[in-house]
Amino acid sequence: MDDLASAAPRALPVPRFKRHFSEFIGIGDNGHLWVEGRDCEELADTFGTPLHVISENQFRHAYRRFRDAFQAEYPNVEILFANKSNNGLAMRHIMNQEGAGGDCFGYNEMYVALLAGSDPAKMALNGSNKEAAEIELAIANGVCVNLDAMDELDMVDETARRLGVDAEVGIRVKLELPGLIDRHSTGVHHGSMAEIVWGEKWGMSYAQTAELAKRIRDDMPHLHLTELNFHLSRLDNQACDFAEMARDMVRWSARLRDDVGWTPSCLDLGGGWTFGRKEKTGPRGGIDDERVSTFEEYGAAVGQAVKDECKGHDLPLPKLRIEPGRSISGMAGISIGRVGAVKEWPEKDSKWVNVNLSGNHVPWITIPHHYHMVPVNKADAPAVETVDIVGPLCTHDIMARARQVPSLVRGDLIALLDTGAYAESQSANFNAQCRPATVLVSGDKADIITERERLEDVMGRFRVPPHLLAQSFGKGE
Repeated sequence: MDDLASAAPRALPVPRFKRHFSEFIGIGDNGHLWVEGRDCEELADTFGTPLHVISENQFRHAYRRFRDAFQAEYPNVEILFANKSNNGLAMRHIMNQEGAGGDCFGYNEMYVALLAGSDPAKMALNGSNKEAAEIELAIANGVCVNLDAMDELDMVDETARRLGVDAEVGIRVKLELPGLIDRHSTGVHHGSMAEIVWGEKWGMSYAQTAELAKRIRDDMPHLHLTELNFHLSRLDNQACDFAEMARDMVRWSARLRDDVGWTPSCLDLGGGWTFGRKEKTGPRGGIDDERVSTFEEYGAAVGQAVKDECKGHDLPLPKLRIEPGRSISGMAGISIGRVGAVKEWPEKDSKWVNVNLSGNHVPWITIPHHYHMVPVNKADAPAVETVDIVGPLCTHDIMARARQVPSLVRGDLIALLDTGAYAESQSANFNAQCRPATVLVSGDKADIITERERLEDVMGRFRVPPHLLAQSFGKGE
């Protein structure tokens, strides 16, 4: 992996579109939606619908831009891609090639990352209820375990002693965030950002953090306590609030130095970093628009905050770890559905366009989450009517409400943008619906990276006890 990470990255040739929704997704000369060098109508015809499509180059581009934004402002930054946002095996290979580490939540995400050849030294195991098996997998492979419960320390200590290895650990903290007590979330949460953090299940109080640090220092020389970890989550989209969070992390470091005699060599600032587009995206629509802080603004604000706070507390500059997920993978993906029944109620001026894409496939729709919708094969056509785009589930299944669109008929295609994060990784089987295939587009190449689920895959988990089989099919007396 070191050879891959140190090799000069290949250039990412940006295609020329009539209109760009991102660097590698836009409207082609034929008026269709394109992902890199492939017409999305052709992709749908070839691979079927519903269909997730990922732009490899957009994924790489977003990672590089995020990494460079922080490294331009701070001397020692490590990017740990949040695998939960898109945990496909091919996606993890791409991140490895780019030199990214990985934020792993639970055994399975860590296993997939290790299976892909990720560098364990650039990985962290997070989670509020870790089980013995995932702790052992982490320690056996040299993955940092971020402690999130008092008794986890004993589990980690016992495992490391039994395996006869040293282990790297951190502590997930519950910051008090005095600077965010009067700052309110712009996302799906309610209340001030500080109050939301206080009520979440994650993190250790300052007193608990100090106690863990003392125990490790005094009794566990084979455990190496290296970092504090915190995750602001998607509570806000402004760099100033993430900078305030980073300042509070440094303040905790100074308190721990004074109270315990331990200074963290690394601050893991977690995830929640977002992105904006002029077409808008985000919870309840219109939140993640062009007013959102850019990656460059995040990097400048956070890097300067850490440097200033460390200087004020006479602390050495720590390594920073950042755990972006949707900000890296979100814009790399789209989800395509095909139009079926079109229904009208002229007296109420209502119209519904049914598609085979559903809330199973894009679960954040149900928050409700706003995704920009593009008619794939009529992407350049003028809007002539206002419709609701609805899915086939036995719920309201609103995929896009009150959208202005061209005249859509059975067989047309629509796409939701920015579904590269938390679509495939959170997909479900309500109504026994099969989950879509995912296709990775690289230039003019397209490859399946997730097979389309089959009915036998959905049904294969079900079992009928013998007494029910006997009652249904047994011979009557």
